[in-house]
Amino acid sequence: MTVAWDGMAWERLAPGVGRRRLPVWDCTAGLVVGEDAVLMVDAGSSLREGAELRTQAERLLGGRRPTHLALTHPHFDHVFGAAAFAGAEVFGAVGVDQVLAHGREELCADAVRNGADPREAAEAADALVRPRHPVCGEWTLDLGGVQVLLANVGPGHTAHDLAVLVPSAPEVVFCGDLVEESGEPQAGPDAVPSRWPAALDRLLALGGEDALYVPGHGAAVDAAYVRAQRDELARRFEGAGAQ
Repeated sequence: MTVAWDGMAWERLAPGVGRRRLPVWDCTAGLVVGEDAVLMVDAGSSLREGAELRTQAERLLGGRRPTHLALTHPHFDHVFGAAAFAGAEVFGAVGVDQVLAHGREELCADAVRNGADPREAAEAADALVRPRHPVCGEWTLDLGGVQVLLANVGPGHTAHDLAVLVPSAPEVVFCGDLVEESGEPQAGPDAVPSRWPAALDRLLALGGEDALYVPGHGAAVDAAYVRAQRDELARRFEGAGAQ
């Protein structure tokens, strides 16, 4: 179907593929529209933000709502809105379900440390949705006329990094925070620095030279940008022990 992306801060990336850069943390939320189903990529940083994304998707699509949700990694600004997508089939890299089941307090604390409203953060942490579909290697979603590939390409930014590849023209790769454009890549306590460059090698192998790479934060970039960031991370973490 044809989607009119203009008017609600959504950016068209390819036919049937768009994304929104959310306020405060400049976090990306993606939307992939098929004839039979709709995939949302990441869910925002709060239940309020997730509900706004769902409402906007419904307006863009004439009442259709997202049927699938892919979580690129288990950080609050990407997962705290997931409960707003009632009825959606939720996907994440293997292990994300355990992080969301047992790491709620730390996710809430991290959100508050980064400026989130404590009450909103606690509400979102209590309502966290765990993926029903763990992706170990690769998983193909048939949205009806669109075959989307979910690929477990980590560890890197976290121990559980999922990329989403859309075979459009150009091919679009939602990278999560394996790639960042609006700031330096962030390596928190759950990062696996020694494996991050290899994760980007896998991302480049899947997307290829002509793909459009969509970072977790910032403007879309090309393969040369991803390769340069891969080389910089390799230098930055040179000598880091295996984790």
